[in-house]
Amino acid sequence: MHTVVTSIDPGSPAERAGVRPGEILRSINAHPVTDVLDYRFFGYDRNPTLVLEAADGTQRTLRVKKPEAEELGLNFETYLMDEPRPCSNHCLFCFVDQMAPGCRDTLYFKDDDARLSFLMGNYITLTNLSPREVQRIIDLRISPINVSVHATDPKLRSVLLGNKAGAESLEHMKAFGRAGIVMNGQIVLCPGFNDGGQLQRTMEDMAAWGFASCSIVPVGLTKYREGLAKLRPVGPAEAGAAIDQVDAFGARCLAQHGSRMFFCSDELYIRAGRTLPDEDYYEDYVQLENGVGMLRSLISEFEAGLRLEDGGVVAASPYTIATGVSAQPYLQALAGKAQEKTGVAGQVVAIENDFFGHTVDVAGLVTGGDLIAQLRGRELGSRLLIPVNMLRHGGDVFLDDLHVSDVERELGVPVTVVEQDGFDLLDAILGRK
Repeated sequence: MHTVVTSIDPGSPAERAGVRPGEILRSINAHPVTDVLDYRFFGYDRNPTLVLEAADGTQRTLRVKKPEAEELGLNFETYLMDEPRPCSNHCLFCFVDQMAPGCRDTLYFKDDDARLSFLMGNYITLTNLSPREVQRIIDLRISPINVSVHATDPKLRSVLLGNKAGAESLEHMKAFGRAGIVMNGQIVLCPGFNDGGQLQRTMEDMAAWGFASCSIVPVGLTKYREGLAKLRPVGPAEAGAAIDQVDAFGARCLAQHGSRMFFCSDELYIRAGRTLPDEDYYEDYVQLENGVGMLRSLISEFEAGLRLEDGGVVAASPYTIATGVSAQPYLQALAGKAQEKTGVAGQVVAIENDFFGHTVDVAGLVTGGDLIAQLRGRELGSRLLIPVNMLRHGGDVFLDDLHVSDVERELGVPVTVVEQDGFDLLDAILGRK
């Protein structure tokens, strides 16, 4: 039973009302509670009424006094108050299918859970939603929903997702749009499949269906593709063509709707050898988590922080930044600006991805093993800086299950983990972290 209360936050409204661990939460304001969405939505109200059931089956009713929006303070066995829903697709480009052996177990689980889209920002395909769940999203006004679209041609979407429900779930997007549910989209660009005319159709359909934003990102391919679909990486000419196409349509959207709505990821600009757009282009960085404007945001914040420095020499020891191949030139330029103004010397080293293959060039997929192998024996200064996205969220573990302490021990230098934030990067360079 996933709605059994396992613990109660000290001082919370639920504790003050007398809720006891071990009780089953049956309903809030007469609405049955089946999972975290029900709990979060109906528990949002001011002074809600809870029906609780003891282990012997007896029930009682409690009125919880609290302001609107304050958390009740109940904890359950799982965050979702249910089991996560696995993905039912067989996407041609699925990164999980290309995972190397020997990674932590959680990396091999494919989720496609609408609740995680709302609560955690995960992107989902909508292919495993029942009609009841679609209606519940509409009835509860759950927003935003983040959708992996990829194509709106029904046949093509079914091919890309490896699931005939890929076509059927397009109707869910239309229903959400009509109901005013905020949707953010993602298109993984696969050359020869959903580029060119198909990309144009997809963007036009998404704009008509009411999507608020969409990122276009290049397909990620590792060296572990034996037995999988024949896909090729996005090359420089294809990346440039996609940028021109997306920006042209984005300009139309800006004129008609006040937003570009469609944005290419930083990686496409890097592959095309194009200059990153100015900060204004990204509007409110609505697709930042998909790598859209991440470098521009980092650069802008770093330069703003550097302008606040008085220009005096800073007493900080030499350092090394380790990052992915794609970001190295940008970080090297920032390190140079910092040295020119503060005198703090450092270097930026691009780590080739031997673990997944050299077609993977982003920092977030660099492993501890590659760091150790490529930095061992080099002059690193007295400290090593790495971006936080190399590590498991909220932890200190790399994709290959090595820990930060393993890297420190093998390389003989302390490691500083830097947030995806230009001010934090500057503080780390200047020895303030």
